[in-house]
Amino acid sequence: MLRRVLSIVAAAGVLLIGIRATPLAQAPPRTTASASLDEKLSAAVTRGDVPGVVAVAATRDRILYQGAFGKADVAGGRPMSADALFRIASMTKAVTSVAAMQLFEQGRFTLDDPAERYLPELAHMKVFESFDQAAGAYKVHPAANTITIRHLFTHTSGLGYGFTSPIVRDFKPREGEIYPAGPLLFEPGTQWIYGTGVDWLGRLVEKLSGKNLEEYFRERIFMPLKMSDTFYNVPEAKQARLVTVHRRPDGRADAPLVEQPNQPQRPSTSFNGGGGLSSTANDYMRFERMILNGGSLDGARILSSDSVALMGKNQIGDVGVAALKTAQPDRSMDFTFVDDGKDKWGLGFLRTTRQVPGKRSAGSLSWGGINNTYFWIDPTRGVAGVILMQFLPFADTKALAVYDTFERGVYQLAEAPPKSNR
Repeated sequence: MLRRVLSIVAAAGVLLIGIRATPLAQAPPRTTASASLDEKLSAAVTRGDVPGVVAVAATRDRILYQGAFGKADVAGGRPMSADALFRIASMTKAVTSVAAMQLFEQGRFTLDDPAERYLPELAHMKVFESFDQAAGAYKVHPAANTITIRHLFTHTSGLGYGFTSPIVRDFKPREGEIYPAGPLLFEPGTQWIYGTGVDWLGRLVEKLSGKNLEEYFRERIFMPLKMSDTFYNVPEAKQARLVTVHRRPDGRADAPLVEQPNQPQRPSTSFNGGGGLSSTANDYMRFERMILNGGSLDGARILSSDSVALMGKNQIGDVGVAALKTAQPDRSMDFTFVDDGKDKWGLGFLRTTRQVPGKRSAGSLSWGGINNTYFWIDPTRGVAGVILMQFLPFADTKALAVYDTFERGVYQLAEAPPKSNR
């Protein structure tokens, strides 16, 4: 799990009341462990650690836990509910990766194909040789390695984000120079940095399928999985369920969270594989359970079990996933991983390399979204969880503490024998 390095004291500026979520069609049984988890998540809201939260956990065949606490709209007094819609940002990447794997199964590409074969914008890439932060001066040279599709899946292409790299943040091309992508921060395949690789993977899906991502996801993933509350463009009738976003305006760790009122949505006509979806915890859990069940759920086969297994394997060799220092404190705090430098990346997921006592197993898959939304999938123990909050910056200490509390509570529930409903 991601965890913050620096200690902060957060204040939400308003006392929120924890409430129980509306039940699932098949509600999880009430136990002492679930009641304890309710109390802990509700207490985090009451303390002002987070404005609101929805959390769901499941095994391959049953829901373990569901809870909703706080407010979905503080100014409007709207309570959080199980069907609240969250902007899940980079949790979109796992969906895009599944879509790409469907095309991989059809033989439309191989993982080591040059990406430029399908995306000419990624041809003739340049790599930064030097960058002067103060002056903005830079030197680049032609990349010795070609970006492959595997590199796009795994964040090893050399493409970064502005909040993960001060060079990407500050880079401005000289007059007359055009860079459809890059320049790259390093030679493809030699390092890992969180960046725009899956954005380009989304473009690959669109090019090979002949459909935009909204259409493709709906037809090939969301409809078969009965994910009726996941969209790029949230329908007008459902926009009232969107949770408001809070921010720490100046990026200071001790700054109070300030609510940003929801604005009317303008329909998008272009879609990003790296982010942009809105969803509910229940919907995203259906996606996770599909992965947990080897590519199928409730009779709908989305991927082959071999493809799911491939997605969960280390795809970056000796390269490690290392901690990142933020380049934009208003968007993200510094963040680190379960085992910095040793964790790996599969095809669309962070892959944990060691067991954490009381938490996920080695080989678990996970990631999150910049608004402090997180998920994990533990194939070894057959457990998955999703926890959705909605505020910036990412990797906030208080948000990660709530995530930690939730995950530990889930494994206590998973270890308890299921209670009969009779």
